[in-house]
Amino acid sequence: MAVLEEFRDFAVKGNVIDLAVGVIIGGAFGKIVDSLVNDIVMPVVSTLLGGHIDFTNLFIVLGHIPEGVPKTFDALKKAGVPIFAYGNFITISINFILLALVIFQMVKVVNKIRMVDAAPAPSTPEDIVLLREIRNSLKK
Repeated sequence: MAVLEEFRDFAVKGNVIDLAVGVIIGGAFGKIVDSLVNDIVMPVVSTLLGGHIDFTNLFIVLGHIPEGVPKTFDALKKAGVPIFAYGNFITISINFILLALVIFQMVKVVNKIRMVDAAPAPSTPEDIVLLREIRNSLKK
């Protein structure tokens, strides 16, 4: 029974609960960033590059393509053909950069809010100020 009580104390601590909430929110936030990249950013980037480029379909076939399998990313992946999917890597890299940028901005805003909410430093007591003035006068 001691082990169960110890585990309960561990699981109910605030840090474990906070971590669980952070992981859940992080998973949902990752889906939002994926949608932002795939549905908003990538179409704009591909249009700026002069075409309707879908980066996930940029790949190099490394193996033999069986007959009857179309040369598309999804079909080759399902057929088990080894492919060098550099376009997918580009998309995931853009996801990471956007996610890091959003997290950076969020931390920046939270830090500003904390600085505003922080109590001002307590003023130095008058006797300390007077003693410092006396010390400075004696040094001269």
